[in-house]
Amino acid sequence: MQTIDKKTQESMVALRRDLHQHPELSSKEQRTATKVCEFLDQIKVAYQPNIAGTGILAEIPGQQDGPCIALRADMDALPIQEETGLPFSSEVKGVMHACGHDGHTSILLGTAMHLSQQPPPPLPIRLIFQPAEETVKGAKAMIDNGALENVALIFGGHLDRHYLAGKIIVTEGPVNASSDRFCITISGQGAHAARPHESVDAVVVGSLMVMAIQTIVSREINPAHPSVISVGRFDAGTASNVIAGQATLEGSIRAQEPEVRKHLHDSIKRIAESVGQLHDAKVKVEIIKGVPPVINTHEMTVLAREAAIAAVGNANVGQLATANMGGEDFSYYLDHVPGCYVRFGGQVPGNEGFPAHSSRFDFDESALSTGAAYYASIAELAGQWVLKNR
Repeated sequence: MQTIDKKTQESMVALRRDLHQHPELSSKEQRTATKVCEFLDQIKVAYQPNIAGTGILAEIPGQQDGPCIALRADMDALPIQEETGLPFSSEVKGVMHACGHDGHTSILLGTAMHLSQQPPPPLPIRLIFQPAEETVKGAKAMIDNGALENVALIFGGHLDRHYLAGKIIVTEGPVNASSDRFCITISGQGAHAARPHESVDAVVVGSLMVMAIQTIVSREINPAHPSVISVGRFDAGTASNVIAGQATLEGSIRAQEPEVRKHLHDSIKRIAESVGQLHDAKVKVEIIKGVPPVINTHEMTVLAREAAIAAVGNANVGQLATANMGGEDFSYYLDHVPGCYVRFGGQVPGNEGFPAHSSRFDFDESALSTGAAYYASIAELAGQWVLKNR
C-alpha cells in the first residue's frame, strides 16, 4: 500500500486551510494560483502558469519519455456565505470553498510532493490545476490551451461526504450526470384581470407547461435510467389586476446517458410548443447545453480500482451507492482521452447532513492523504499500462 509521509500530510492540511480561508470564485483564482506555484517552486517541480487565465500545468519526469499520465484538480470556490464555524473559515464575505476544491488542490500538490521524493514513475506525470469548474468553463479552456497535448490517460477525483474517510469509490459507467439548462419564453396577450376572455394568459400557459414537463421523466424515461428535469424559475406578471402577456420558465436538465439526454431535450421542446399551440401562445424554447455525463469505461475502471486497492486496501474500495446527478466538467477531458473519475470519502461524523454547496460543508482532512496515495498509485500503474499496451 502507498504511504504518504507525515510531512506531506501536514503540508496538505496547512495548504488546505490556507486556501479555505482565502477562497476565490471561478476564473478569479489569482491568489490560489500563486500559492500553487509557490508550493511547486519549493518542491522543485517545473510548471507553466497562466494557462487559460489562472490555470497551471506542472510536470514530473518519468523513467522514460513518452505520453503523459494526467492528474487533475479544480481550484475555484462558490458564492456562499460560510457558516461552518471552523477556525479557518473563509475570510472573504460571500465566498466559500463549499465543494472541496481546496482539498482537491491540496491533494494534487501533496501528490507532487510525494512523487518528487520517490523514484521516477514509468512515464511523465502532468498535473492539471484547473480554474472555473463551477461555471463549467475551465476544462474546455485548459484543453484548448494544450492541457492534453501528449497525454495518454487522465484521472481525477472528488471529495464526497457520503462516504467515510479512507474509502475510495470506483464505479464503472456513469458517475456524473450531464447538466443542461432550458429557457422557455411565452408570448401571449395581456389584459385586464376583469376581462380574461380578452387575454392569452401567459401564467396559465406556463403553469400547464410546468406540470406537463414533470411527466417527461415519470412517464417517458425508463426508471432504471436516472434523469431529472427541474423548473427553477417562473417569471411573469407585473400587478395583481393585470393578466400577464409574457412569461419565462428556466430550469435544469440532467441525465446519465447521451440517449436519455437527447430524449429530454426533444420532449421539452415538443411539450412546450404543443401547450403554446393549444392556447394560442407563441413559444420559444432554448436548450443551453452544459457538460456531458462523466462515464467511466470498463478498462479504465479496472485500472483505477487496482490503484485504489494499492492505496487503501481492498476492504476500503467501494462503488457509488446511488446515482449521482451532479454535473462535472471532467467529462470534457474524457471526450479526448481515456480515464477514470473516482470519489474520496470525506465524511465528518456528526456533519453528514450538510452536503456540498451547503454553507456548512466540511470534510475530514485525513481524506487528503487518501487522495494523494491513490494518485501516486495510479501514476505508477497507469504508466505501466500505457507502456504495456502501446
